[in-house]
Amino acid sequence: MTTICIVEDNKDIRQALEQIILMSDEHELLGSYTDASSAMQSIPLVKPQLVLMDINLGEGESGIDCVRNLKAEYPEILFMMCTVYEDDEKIFEALSAGASGYILKKTSPAKLIDALNELRDGGAPMSSQIARKVVTAFQQRPIETPSFNTGNSSYLNTLSNREKEILELLAKGLIYKEISAALFISQETVRKHVYHIYEKLHVNNRVEAVNKYFGR
Repeated sequence: MTTICIVEDNKDIRQALEQIILMSDEHELLGSYTDASSAMQSIPLVKPQLVLMDINLGEGESGIDCVRNLKAEYPEILFMMCTVYEDDEKIFEALSAGASGYILKKTSPAKLIDALNELRDGGAPMSSQIARKVVTAFQQRPIETPSFNTGNSSYLNTLSNREKEILELLAKGLIYKEISAALFISQETVRKHVYHIYEKLHVNNRVEAVNKYFGR
């Protein structure tokens, strides 16, 4: 059972997220908070595995600052931003603060659960729109080392053809379930391949893997 807390100031959205978690057999809701101060006080006490965090918590409070402060003290807790914001600045600020995932509030309940499972399993789930922005940002930055597709990077050449194929799909923002369907393999097989990709590239999550994919 994966333990989860929610930080969301909008009552309707918060209750909707609570219902999604409560209806899942795989997850347990430990707490739901409306502001950064209550989250900062309560999350260290209940110690969830995962936290769904809104960015704009009202009255000038920032979910990004909340993540930054909590992650520094409790690095084992995994944070996923759940927000309406799609602008590059918010995305990279949240990831830099310590968030391991970034999904939009319009994400369907099924995809939200899949994203939580992926986060729990060591992935860095992102809505496809967000993943495209991350990829585009890396593509637009000056390349200081040979890119993945040149075939000149030794650590990327250690990947098998299947691992390269999965890395391509990760870079496009697909979650494990979608990769499984696209390649006609089980989700467990996808997880094993992703584990080996991270191991070979010496990275810990999707963002870092995509970073190396584009030679940064």
